[in-house]
Amino acid sequence: MPELAFFSGTMDCGKSTLALQIGHNRSARGLQGVIFTRDDRAGEGKLSSRLGLVTEAVEASEGMDLYAYVVAQLSKGGKADYVIVDEAQFLAPAQIDQLARIVDDLDMDVFAFGITTDFRTKLFPGSQRLIELADRVEQLQVEALCWCGARATHNARTVAGEMVVEGAQVVVGDVNRPAEAIGYEVLCRRHHRKRMTSAAAHAGALSPDVLPVNQA
Repeated sequence: MPELAFFSGTMDCGKSTLALQIGHNRSARGLQGVIFTRDDRAGEGKLSSRLGLVTEAVEASEGMDLYAYVVAQLSKGGKADYVIVDEAQFLAPAQIDQLARIVDDLDMDVFAFGITTDFRTKLFPGSQRLIELADRVEQLQVEALCWCGARATHNARTVAGEMVVEGAQVVVGDVNRPAEAIGYEVLCRRHHRKRMTSAAAHAGALSPDVLPVNQA
């Protein structure tokens, strides 16, 4: 039976890599898919992995009807056996409903990949709707690590290396941005709660107030 599957995890845990692998495996068997993405780090209409892999995709812009797009492709004689959606957290709840309709009415598997919560630990609306509707929700097994070595469970937004907890929910960035730019870092819950990024931890380690030196 076709299903709507949601693969979730923090940044840096291999979601896009798995999406590309699923597409590769199916295309190797002669199947054709429609790949949607939204606000990918590589630019509009791209699905990219931090491993350097990239493929063309359809930009799922705000207000786009994903179900209607797939139906239009089929109506023009195109072939579609499955759908892949990367950065699904950025989709509107109505667009998640359209993905469910693709599964139910067109008998296609839909594989959605996304981050569950934002930098404030709040659910993205798209991810929340996926959790509500998906036939299967899977936490990716490739664990991203906090700077302390513990399993990373939270996404932190940073500005000049300092964690921020206010601002727009969606600001496109990456974990490899220059320190002075808006970027993201994955943290364990303890260090997210303490707002302690790797830069803050490094500064703390260098501070004599944090690590006092015994004097003779």
